[in-house]
Amino acid sequence: MADSSFDIVSKVDHQEAENALNQARKEVEQRYDFKGTGASVEWSGESILVKASTEERAKAVLDVFQSKLVKRGISLKSLESGEPFASGKEFRIVSTIKDGISSENAKKISKLIRDEGPKGVKSQIQGDELRVQSKSRDDLQEVQRLLKAADLEVDLQFINYR
Repeated sequence: MADSSFDIVSKVDHQEAENALNQARKEVEQRYDFKGTGASVEWSGESILVKASTEERAKAVLDVFQSKLVKRGISLKSLESGEPFASGKEFRIVSTIKDGISSENAKKISKLIRDEGPKGVKSQIQGDELRVQSKSRDDLQEVQRLLKAADLEVDLQFINYR
């Protein structure tokens, strides 16, 4: 019998991220505590730009955006936010949405599978994803349980289970 396999990826549904951003923008425009503060959240190229008159308000706007992401099923592990910085009379926070598994994280995941996973399971890095193979489907399910329990800094999805 041929080996069974699945792929480990870290992908974000960009349409859902766009919807979360639009919801956050509408809430910030309507909320009383943000009136007249210049608070906003918007796309700036590939990154998300949060602006407000004070550092605390900028963090509050980011918090609103994060809550909308969670409601839309996007893990906060996929959002990488910088520290608030002053830009003229306003404070800004630049955030990016991480897509794909970096080579450093792929090596960590592969090492975790090698060290703690069942014997006979092979993992192979393919660009920004990993392929895991084994003769036993039970071993593959054990690897999925192991990775879900591990505290990794990337949001993982398991696809192409064959």
